[in-house]
Amino acid sequence: MIKVTILGTGTSCGVPVIGCQCDVCRSSDPRDKRLRCSIMVETTSTRLLVDCGPDFRQQILPHPFRKIDGILVTHSHYDHVGGMDDVRPYCRFGQINVYADKISKREMLQMLPYCFAENRYPGVPKIELDEIEAGKGFSIGDIDILPVRVNHGLLPILGYRFGCFAYITDMKSIDDSQKTLLEGVDTLLVNALRFDKPHHSHQLVGDAIAFARSLGVRHTLLTHACHDIGLHKDINARLLPEGVEMAYDSQVLEFGK
Repeated sequence: MIKVTILGTGTSCGVPVIGCQCDVCRSSDPRDKRLRCSIMVETTSTRLLVDCGPDFRQQILPHPFRKIDGILVTHSHYDHVGGMDDVRPYCRFGQINVYADKISKREMLQMLPYCFAENRYPGVPKIELDEIEAGKGFSIGDIDILPVRVNHGLLPILGYRFGCFAYITDMKSIDDSQKTLLEGVDTLLVNALRFDKPHHSHQLVGDAIAFARSLGVRHTLLTHACHDIGLHKDINARLLPEGVEMAYDSQVLEFGK
């Protein structure tokens, strides 16, 4: 059994947005509080993170303190890797390997040089960067992982497939050659920024639904949403078709391996 905990479903600004007084940002519904995007994937023996953004400390505190066996990076934008330094307490279990494509690896070396210096000062996180490629599967512990390349505007980034479940965020488009890697996915967690006002590098809700339908996905959950998307209760009750729902922070999904 694989357990997926959705740690965050928000965009780079999070929700509520600082200084905003819209209905969503003033909502008391916890499902309208959206930290920066990340998920945790676990079995009884293995724990992985997909991305480690600036809200990581807040996201991980409610969970049991146990080893992190790997961190999978979708891309190196700050809202996806800005919490990397906060994994330090977990380094008492040993080194943590961080898996990223060539572009993200290069950029993270520039963003966090002190973490990867030859002579590191005491207290620096014990993390190492491993380069991975789309279409080349690998395993960490008892979890099989297949990276899939998607396009964040003009920037190629990674989504990840774990058996019947796939996680994709910040996608604007995907090449047909990569869509074939998602054949047979039953549950998809995918980005949907808002309902209208197109964005140059993110899907809208309609785009995400069309993408899921093109894959024949049974259950689709929407993430990486900004405050413009509206109130969670209204979206799920009236605005989404059967089989599609808004994800929310702390939501748990379970799948057979």
